Amino acid sequence: MNKVLVDRNPYDGTTVAEFRIAGADDIDDAYRAAARAKLEWDQVNPYAKRTVFERAVRYVEEHEDAIVEIIVDELGGTRLKAMFEIGLVLNMLKESATFPLRMEGRILPSPIDDKENRVYREPVGVVGVISPFNFPFFLSMKSVAPALGAGNGVVLKPHEDSPITGGTLIGEIFEAAGLPAGLLNVVVTEIPAIGDAFLEHPAPRVISFTGSSAVGRHVAEVAVRHFKKPLLELGGNSALIVLADADLDLAVDAAAFSRFTHQGQICMSANRILVHRDVYEEFAAKFVAKAKSLQTGDPRDSETIVGPLINQRQTAALAALVEQGIAEGATVALRGEVNGNLFGPTVLTDVTTAMSVMRQEMFGPVACLIPFDTEDEAVDVANDTDFGLSGAVHTRDLEHGVAIAKRLHTGMVHINDTTIHDEPIVPFGGEKQSGFGRLNGDRSLDEFTTLKWISVHRGRRQFPY
Repeated sequence: MNKVLVDRNPYDGTTVAEFRIAGADDIDDAYRAAARAKLEWDQVNPYAKRTVFERAVRYVEEHEDAIVEIIVDELGGTRLKAMFEIGLVLNMLKESATFPLRMEGRILPSPIDDKENRVYREPVGVVGVISPFNFPFFLSMKSVAPALGAGNGVVLKPHEDSPITGGTLIGEIFEAAGLPAGLLNVVVTEIPAIGDAFLEHPAPRVISFTGSSAVGRHVAEVAVRHFKKPLLELGGNSALIVLADADLDLAVDAAAFSRFTHQGQICMSANRILVHRDVYEEFAAKFVAKAKSLQTGDPRDSETIVGPLINQRQTAALAALVEQGIAEGATVALRGEVNGNLFGPTVLTDVTTAMSVMRQEMFGPVACLIPFDTEDEAVDVANDTDFGLSGAVHTRDLEHGVAIAKRLHTGMVHINDTTIHDEPIVPFGGEKQSGFGRLNGDRSLDEFTTLKWISVHRGRRQFPY
């Protein structure tokens, strides 16, 4: 194919890079190369494999400044966001470095005399990874590094709006670290150019997808139809609950971080902020003041907190959703200016569960404030969504907060903290339409490996006939 993908800076529209768009033949070449290189990777000593990841860590640390610039230019990420994402990547690489030494087996007893049951942990073979545009460096690495550490070959398809940060940068890191050629392949393409070829190819046994729930549903259907395991990290509609006894200043800061970090383009972002009516007015006044104080503009400016949305399509969709919410009865407590892809912090009040802004994931810096009278009501409102990724509860009574957290239908809840968290050894994933499967630590090792049972009979087995 000769079609070119133009990678643009979302803040000023300048061209960051151009790529030849890969076609179905390129997908085939990439998967076949990964499968061949995996056989070579099988023969590498586990300690030598670990060394590759240690070199990758050093590469990221030594090139931190350059990576920050890429995140700022390609994603419109602020410098604060860039450092946050790089820190997550380093933790994931360090955790994945332990995987080659954790490919352990077990010997299990048998009810049959003289028989030994061996259970071997083995790589699944080849893994296909599809990553999003919002935190592409980390969300690509979150699957790529553990899959490689567990002994697999990998083919990575980054989002078309983040081909460098989510794709070629990762390839460059592992190439410099000494990963065998062909074990990791990056294909820069668009879905119209390849259709379902990435999902249907016979090589991958696992497809790890991060993105919207609508696309995730299609990925899962195609993967299962071809007897592949889908791992899905999908959308969210997280609720941050502020109880009457909460530290309001802490809750305001946590809510602002949960809503406005990376312009609200995070699946764990708090779309809905539920506040007990006894402290609602005070919280709302402080939260609006906080949101109003956040500098919106050029992400290269170190003072900028809210940079641009990724593209004009996302900006227009968010503006339309806000207008729909207002038409349905929401009150505008703060209206951020929209200029190009810049969308200033916006706060809506008098929001009800029937409104579109409460039902849909708003991938942008728009917060909904909702008062509640009882904790049961807060739990009901928080659970009244098709999603179930993250959440937070703010209260001075920590164990009471935990009790409420247990009632929320989400994969993760954080007490007196933000809704945005990811740690390398803690199971990460959602419920309902927020995903399928868990990643990080032992869970990633389980997802990217399979177990083989080999039995050994040391005597002479007696058969009934």
